Amino acid sequence: MKIIACIKQVPDSEAKVKADNGAVSWGDAPLVINPFDEYAVEGALQQREAVSGSTVTALCIGPESAREALKHALAMGADDAVLVSDPALNELDTVGAARVLAAAIQKLGADMVVFGRQTLDTGSGLTAAQTARVLGWPMLGLAGQIKVDGGSVQVERVIEEGRQSVKANLPAVLSVVQSIGEPRYPSFMGIRKASKATIPVWALSDLGMSAPAAVIKRSELLNPPAREMTIDIITGDSPEAIAETLVEKILAEKVL
Repeated sequence: MKIIACIKQVPDSEAKVKADNGAVSWGDAPLVINPFDEYAVEGALQQREAVSGSTVTALCIGPESAREALKHALAMGADDAVLVSDPALNELDTVGAARVLAAAIQKLGADMVVFGRQTLDTGSGLTAAQTARVLGWPMLGLAGQIKVDGGSVQVERVIEEGRQSVKANLPAVLSVVQSIGEPRYPSFMGIRKASKATIPVWALSDLGMSAPAAVIKRSELLNPPAREMTIDIITGDSPEAIAETLVEKILAEKVL
């Protein structure tokens, strides 16, 4: 079984994101593999272990720096990795990403594609379903457990109302949640393997497609207005005097 784990490189969760000259900036914060995508890699590796002869390929859209996120997936145990990188993909929305991923998945060939539930930067959680739509494959989201049986896959979905068991024929697209299991740490041998790995880079021309037109376009990017706060400590000779002063201040500020 050929399994593809789709990952993304994002700013570290501690990064302070802001608008800088109309572009998103996170300063000197490091770029890392999307934390939710580590669960996607873990879910894919679990299925490789469960189904004899399976392989796991990590797939990512991004700049050259995204190699580091793919190396993280390789260090966790993925067999190989592919980076889709093209200057025309700098302003990519989720619909465009789905079309590019679907083209790469079709070129690689796959029985199962695994996503994390969402990305840390946009958090929309739409790309998995949109990719399934482009491929014409069934979509099984919020999977906490996965079981492959012959030509079908059954998952236990973790939803607000409890658990839901659903089944679909392969090939299929899945998105997983944290219940899939704690992502394994990259091993020392895995890190060595990843450091020496050759990661092919595909441009849009390698996929036989042009840059997808953006469905959602950003017209303007602004920082939220700064909030100015002052602290006024009220003192008095008695609780009654403090309460009276507080009431006067509240009325003066027209809070009441």
